Amino acid sequence: MDNIIGFFQNILPFLFVIGVLIFVHELGHFLVARWYGVKVLAFSLGFGPKLLKVTRGDTEYCISAIPLGGYVKMAGETAEDTPSGDPTEFLSQSKWVRFQVYLAGPLMNVALALVLTTVVLLQGADVPLYRTAPPVLGVVVADGAGAKAGLQVGDRIVRVDDQATDTWDEFDMAVVTKASREVALVVQREGTYLDMTVFPDASGYFDFGDLGVLPVLRPQISQVEPGRPAAQAGMRTGDVLLAIAGERGLAQPEIIALIQKSTDTPLVFTVERAGAPIDLNIVPESNGSVAVIGVSIAPWETRRIDPNFQTAVQMSAAQTWEGSQQIFSTLAGLFTRSTPMTGVIGPVGIAQISGATAQLGWLPLLALMSMISLNLGVLNLMPIPVLDGGHITILAMEGMARRDFSLKVKERILFAGFALILMLMVTVIYNDVARLIR
Repeated sequence: MDNIIGFFQNILPFLFVIGVLIFVHELGHFLVARWYGVKVLAFSLGFGPKLLKVTRGDTEYCISAIPLGGYVKMAGETAEDTPSGDPTEFLSQSKWVRFQVYLAGPLMNVALALVLTTVVLLQGADVPLYRTAPPVLGVVVADGAGAKAGLQVGDRIVRVDDQATDTWDEFDMAVVTKASREVALVVQREGTYLDMTVFPDASGYFDFGDLGVLPVLRPQISQVEPGRPAAQAGMRTGDVLLAIAGERGLAQPEIIALIQKSTDTPLVFTVERAGAPIDLNIVPESNGSVAVIGVSIAPWETRRIDPNFQTAVQMSAAQTWEGSQQIFSTLAGLFTRSTPMTGVIGPVGIAQISGATAQLGWLPLLALMSMISLNLGVLNLMPIPVLDGGHITILAMEGMARRDFSLKVKERILFAGFALILMLMVTVIYNDVARLIR
């Protein structure tokens, strides 16, 4: 019941996110069509009954009841519209013009992803260092999938299913879609290479693949309060905690627990600063029922990134390219069955994520919108009839055949595409509802 109530609380963020992305997509079609003089009869956000509508010139702008898509209706768009040969009709345009109209929607979504990612990057961020470090195991959870397969602390994951994993980001992306499926690992241990087979556990609300392993994490001081014991002893923001009272390798929760029970007890903090170890003598002070030293401790090391505009654009382009590659890889995995259908997220799942992200602030929400916009753009380029990529494929096939296909052939192609999309939608909505009930 709580999940169902929570879902309805996520409706507004979801409608905002999906509404913006659909508007941008359809705006691409609309602007290019108008640029070439094509008459646009309707511009709709959503499908089904029209809730709001207004007419300006030849175009009816409306918001419809089902917010899971949208459309731009152009004059003479299909053979069923009985084209008259009017130059303002869509089918009167050359294949090159129609190609640009179809392509404009997905490209607008990709462009929006670039812009949103740039905006987020310009705000700066503390980036975890381990994300770009080699996937060397610092923790292997005793009852996790990795431990059951024989992974040990210090192992370096070299490959996952023939995919090289040079960083933790690459390792996580290679495993996340493989819950409860056989995965082949190549592991480097003490100079030798081992072949292992592991079955990642399904973790979290969306059943992400999880081996139960973590990197080597070194807690770092993220803030020092002036005038408190840590500041008086010379501790600085950015110091990496190596040991407390001789105990090394403590995780953030263990460090906090040790400090809290050490009121008026001198502790020697060994920190790393500029690559060198430093010992600091700090006496935690009482703060109610616990002891504190006046610092905030991050669970891992970070580095601050504050890019200028040019650098932010370059980073955004790189992230967008990497994201596109990952999307194509995931889609290919659906056909090769290396990506389970249970891992595909539909509208209910997007609503859940949108609501949770909106509570974190506008920057995380923009980052989410960027990711979804990129997915929407790339997915629409797939050569499936009904999608923009399908229409582009038909145009290409007609160009190679040097003739237009008959109306009956196009109807069959579009029907096959519609059936495929319908099966996909039923599957993802079933997955979403199953997660919601569970």
